[in-house]
Amino acid sequence: MSYEDRDTYGMYKSETYKSYDEKGPGPRLMGADTLIGEDVYNHKDEDLGDIKEIMLDMNNGKIAYAVLSFGGFMGIANKLFAVPWNALKLDTGNKRFILNVDKERLESAPGFDKDNWPDMADPTWQSTIHSYYGTKSYTDTSYTDTKSTKDYTTPAHKNNERIIPVAPVGTDHVKHDID
Repeated sequence: MSYEDRDTYGMYKSETYKSYDEKGPGPRLMGADTLIGEDVYNHKDEDLGDIKEIMLDMNNGKIAYAVLSFGGFMGIANKLFAVPWNALKLDTGNKRFILNVDKERLESAPGFDKDNWPDMADPTWQSTIHSYYGTKSYTDTSYTDTKSTKDYTTPAHKNNERIIPVAPVGTDHVKHDID
C-alpha cells in the first residue's frame, strides 16, 4: 500500500502535490504516519520488506532510523532492522523506498526481535548500524567542502563562515532568555 492510499488528510491527492513546483507538502515534506507500511525495495527491484516504525531523536528533532521488517511468514515479521534514515531514498515514481543493499546482506544485518529492541540511543549501537550500512550518523555535523579549505566543524574566525552554529554543551533544544 502506498503513502497515497494512507493519506487521511488528502495532502498527496491534490493537484499541487502532483506538480512538485507548487505549494503543498510532498515529496520533500511528508507525514510520518503515511510512510508507516511503505514498501522498501533494493536496486535489483527485490522486495526487502516494509517500514514498521520511524524513530525520531527527541533531542535534536531529526529522523534517526526507519524500522524495517524483513522475512517471516504471511506478513508476520521474522526480524526487525533499524535502517539509517539517510540510507533510504524515496522513489516517487513507484511510491516506495529504495535501500541500496542486496537481499543477502540484509539477511545478515544486525537486527532484533519485536520483543527485544536495542537501545538505539547507545553510541556503540549507532556506530555498528551506520558502519554496516555505510552511512554517516544523523548526529554527525561535520561538513566536507572539497572545493575550498574552509572548516565547517569548528567556530569561524572571520566573516562568520560557519554553516552549522555551535551550541553550548547540554542546551539541546532549550531556548534560554539572555538579558
